[in-house]
Amino acid sequence: MTDNVTKVPVKMEKKAVTPIGAPVAWTPFETLRREIDRLFEGVSGSWPFPSGRSPLDFAWPRDAQWRVTPAVDVAESDKEFEITAELPGMTEKDVELTLANGNLVIKGEKKEERETRETDFYLSERRFGSFTRAFELPQGVDADKIEASFAKGVLKIKLPKTAEAQKSETKIPVKAA
Repeated sequence: MTDNVTKVPVKMEKKAVTPIGAPVAWTPFETLRREIDRLFEGVSGSWPFPSGRSPLDFAWPRDAQWRVTPAVDVAESDKEFEITAELPGMTEKDVELTLANGNLVIKGEKKEERETRETDFYLSERRFGSFTRAFELPQGVDADKIEASFAKGVLKIKLPKTAEAQKSETKIPVKAA
């Protein structure tokens, strides 16, 4: 039984990438929105609406983009790190991997369109979303040997350790007090 595994190229770039946890520019509208949300949190639960929902209950567009961000698992073995990202409904052509300034960046865009025409109705749905995830490479990763593969909606990225990083583990004995 052979799996259809497609190799995904890893691009090397020299441009700067903002690492996770880096300071973000102050956005006055986002701050205002959070303050208004906080103000109405106590009020919205006390208004009796037939639907049980307040008219203030609605999803912001940035929340919709957050749902597109893939679930990621990171595992370490003696010889390598492995990042596994779940990307259902996507193909290897929808995903781009970039290595820049010690960061591995996964970018993807999902486009889904569905159209149904029946005698009684017409249904047209479109969903679009993109995501970016960045991971700082740990010490001891051989960046030239990073490999990525994509099969059945799962992206696997193997980050092999250098020979000296594999040997650098030292056991420390624990003595009874």
